[in-house]
Amino acid sequence: MPRTPSSPLLLAGLLAGAAVAHAVAPKQFDATVPRSLPGSPRQWTYASGVAELALAAGVAHPRTRRVAALATAAFFVGVFPANVKMAADARHRSPALRTVALARLPLQVPLVLWARKVGRTAAG
Repeated sequence: MPRTPSSPLLLAGLLAGAAVAHAVAPKQFDATVPRSLPGSPRQWTYASGVAELALAAGVAHPRTRRVAALATAAFFVGVFPANVKMAADARHRSPALRTVALARLPLQVPLVLWARKVGRTAAG
């Protein structure tokens, strides 16, 4: 299968890479967990990493791709509050960190659309 920008394998790779990052460098993700969530931020960091890994596996496999891609779109919507928190917390950081944090907000839209497209174009 060619790897086009809408490729499910690229989406699976992005998800798997994010999952690994959650496991390898959890502290940076802990800081984005909204305080209103129950439990510790580290629990949410690891849980979201596990979810990303499961979504990556589902998107990579043709038999589960449609459902996993739609679940991925929902996941991207669900983690948006963490990106909002990151942007709000960046108010007191360097201009470069503020820019990165703010740039992540609109980036969620193409990620959601990409996952939906992968789900729509999946066989099944």
